[in-house]
Amino acid sequence: MTEGLALTGESDTTEPAMAVDEMTSRATDAAAFLKALAHEGRLMILCHLSSGEKSVTELERLLDQRQAAVSQQLARLRLEGLVTSRRDGKVIYYAIQDQKVSRTVSLVYDMFCKG
Repeated sequence: MTEGLALTGESDTTEPAMAVDEMTSRATDAAAFLKALAHEGRLMILCHLSSGEKSVTELERLLDQRQAAVSQQLARLRLEGLVTSRRDGKVIYYAIQDQKVSRTVSLVYDMFCKG
């Protein structure tokens, strides 16, 4: 039996089975998380942020995009709680807020970007 189908406790895994309503709730959360990542521009921003905090200007340069486009994607990432921002004078810096993001970006990098 697959782990994802282990709702009745009949699985050979040592973890107790998850109730259907709990699994549904977690699937909803996972889908929202993956939707936030499922955009080339947002994924590129997260890849750059995985090496550390960056200013909007740095991200514009790294992505070769205009400020408006970068800011739009950062707003979505901020709304989803995936990045955090801080202001230092006129400069706004962004960093990854959620460890799930770092883990996921690392996995995607390993799967698609390593030679």
